[in-house]
Amino acid sequence: MTDEKFDYTPNEIENKWQARWEKDNLYQISDQVLNKENRYHLTMFPYTSGDLHIGHWYAMAPSDAIARYYTMKGKNVLFPMGFDAFGLPAENAAIKGKTHPKDWTDSNIERMRKQLKKMGAMFDWSREVNTSSKDYYKWTQWWFLQLYKNNLAYRGKALVNWDPVDETTLANEQVIDGRSDRSGALVEQREMEQWFFRITNYAEELLENDHIEWPVSVKAMQKNWIGKSEGAEINFSIEEQNGKKINEKINVFTTRPDTLYGVTFMVLAPEHPLVEKITTDEYKQNILKYQSKAKLKSEIERQSIVKDKTGIFTGAYCKHPLSHKKIPIWIADYVSPTYGTGAVMGVPAHDERDFQFANQFSLPIIQVIAQDESERTDKLESAYTGEGVLINSNEFNGINFQEAKNKIIDLIKTKEIGNSKIQYRMRDWLISRQRYWGAPIPVVYCQDNDCGIVAVPEDELPVMLPYDVEFLPTGQSPLSLSDEFVQTKCPNCNGPAKRETDTMDTFMCSSWYYMRYADPNNDMASVSISAEKSWLPVDQYTGGAEHAVLHLLYSRFFYKAARDMGILKDDEPFKKYYSQGQILGTDGQRMSKSRGNVVAPDNQVEKWGADAFRSYLMFLGPWDQGGPYDLSGVVGTHRWLNRLWKLVINKPQISNIETQSDSIRKNVHTTLKKVTFDIENFRFNTMIASLMELTNEMLLIKKISQEDVAIWNDAIEKLCLMTAPICPHIAEELWEFTNHKYSIHKTQWPEFIEEYTTTATREIPIQINGKLRTSIIIDSGADKEEVINLAKANQKITNYLENNEIIKIIFIKDRLLNIVIKQKK
Repeated sequence: MTDEKFDYTPNEIENKWQARWEKDNLYQISDQVLNKENRYHLTMFPYTSGDLHIGHWYAMAPSDAIARYYTMKGKNVLFPMGFDAFGLPAENAAIKGKTHPKDWTDSNIERMRKQLKKMGAMFDWSREVNTSSKDYYKWTQWWFLQLYKNNLAYRGKALVNWDPVDETTLANEQVIDGRSDRSGALVEQREMEQWFFRITNYAEELLENDHIEWPVSVKAMQKNWIGKSEGAEINFSIEEQNGKKINEKINVFTTRPDTLYGVTFMVLAPEHPLVEKITTDEYKQNILKYQSKAKLKSEIERQSIVKDKTGIFTGAYCKHPLSHKKIPIWIADYVSPTYGTGAVMGVPAHDERDFQFANQFSLPIIQVIAQDESERTDKLESAYTGEGVLINSNEFNGINFQEAKNKIIDLIKTKEIGNSKIQYRMRDWLISRQRYWGAPIPVVYCQDNDCGIVAVPEDELPVMLPYDVEFLPTGQSPLSLSDEFVQTKCPNCNGPAKRETDTMDTFMCSSWYYMRYADPNNDMASVSISAEKSWLPVDQYTGGAEHAVLHLLYSRFFYKAARDMGILKDDEPFKKYYSQGQILGTDGQRMSKSRGNVVAPDNQVEKWGADAFRSYLMFLGPWDQGGPYDLSGVVGTHRWLNRLWKLVINKPQISNIETQSDSIRKNVHTTLKKVTFDIENFRFNTMIASLMELTNEMLLIKKISQEDVAIWNDAIEKLCLMTAPICPHIAEELWEFTNHKYSIHKTQWPEFIEEYTTTATREIPIQINGKLRTSIIIDSGADKEEVINLAKANQKITNYLENNEIIKIIFIKDRLLNIVIKQKK
């Protein structure tokens, strides 16, 4: 061995190249580069929590490898980074630490930026965005105004999800199993004036996601969240009370109009506006008590099918629209005021919740669907939810339930007591937050004249978030406590006005951040036409599946709305989306400080180097599955990089031996073919395994002939190029050591030659009567006769053939030989 050099010192090498790349602006990308196609790669930006954790590395390092690969494939790749900086965690942390949210956030951004740079990723820092900077939230406010001008933003009184710990409202998507996704508190229902976006206007288009290249599971989660239901809306008129006619109707949505004759009671949500109007004097006190208790229950408690049902009779009745029977009207907390019409027609024979309710309160149960007309029972043991034909349904008896749905809808249309309807589970997006650390909503309320709600003129943006505000949670918006902020002039009449004091949901900021990366310094527009043409939509987005019904759904809505407003041209924000798995603690549990299983990446990087840490996270298993972090695992990738280092630094001795060029070339091109396929398909673990295998095979070669030198050097070059996306620092160092032109990351990805990837020999199974008995090594492409002769020469096969007759031979070239035999007579 010759040219013995110093040991592999990752920290020294990584500091050297990170400084060089930054000094040279190596990853600063122009909107257009001659003869290069643009590609926009994006990984989700981090929340400014204070430190980069392993989850960030696990999400970002593989995304960086993909971006680097396409750069080496000759594309002009944009791979930006920024910070999701507004939100409750900053405010809560500031309260706890007795500091200001802005100071806490700015300090965290400084620290996290340094940590991100230690990763060695090809982030274009010239395009950094910070959602809490006035230059950014000016355009967040501008987007609000565009939605408002186009009737996609509105203020309305509605029951909202209230977090009693953080003392703010939550969107439906932020309530998980009845609890706040932030504080974990049981969510209460409150009626408040709030701002909403009409995302439901796009429900049908958002459902149409089969054409986008996203994980099937993520698309399914969005479809389930949107929750399209087809059925009928039916009116039940209120019966007279004490001879007094009540001109009200209960409007009910049902997906089962075929069960209409099975309705035996009506249930309203406790919050339904009709409750107060129809409740008789006899039941008013009980109703009020029940309503008060219902407000204190979480959504999950109310929707549970395990617990006993509760409810109160209102004393009122409605009339069945077809049979004209009197139907008692109840209220019950299992009916949600936010889904459907807030009213449910009770069909206990064919709905489990209704069945429980009817049994609880001894209400009639009438079966109207059976497997056949003859199948009738006086008492059902449980709700029948299967298919069948109608019974006890007048002229519809004997008709298949599916056909009956259409016939009954036709009848209620004719009688003008209802109509067919499509309904969605998804509600409009609630964006109001009664907290300080967020983008102010750019509207004012005129006090003296009839101007009402007035949008802040665009040339007066941004509406600045004041610094000196008391932001302790009180249940009212902290900005309302700042008289200097609240008191202003009406843009219409110049009279006194008050500013909106709620701030916007932080998902508003992240619903368009990917657009701003394309044009981050534009003072005149959120994104210019030329920047949109250069970069949008995003070619490859990566992130966690937990964002399926929040960020990803909101972003799709935003993009489609922008298209309809004439701001953007395309239909979808992200052409492709890949959902990575989750990195777990060493105990197999999700990492959290409370469990004490958090592994700090900074310590690991300091000890082993960023390249070893990056490659370990990519090597531990399929990226979309995640897995537990193994503290000893990074040792393995560090050892591989040490072997790679020695392989390149210490050249084999040139000796008068037989040439090995063919085997070296075949090993390299076979690896290159597999690595290229793997990285394009996010199979980083098998990619790295192939690189390790090639490294080990080449290390076994201690001597080469003079004829092999060029092939050896080519093999080393290709190995460095294949390693570059995964381990950018060591690849750059070895590229320089082997006297190549800077930078390896701007060098063309090598192309494999197919004829060099075919293996000269291969192993195939030999079966006797379909059972595996042995395997043999053959030349690739060997014909049937040759393989049969090799098999017959194998002692194991000879033993089976002895005293037996071959009756059939099944041969699949390069794959299988099956000899069918029978005993000789």
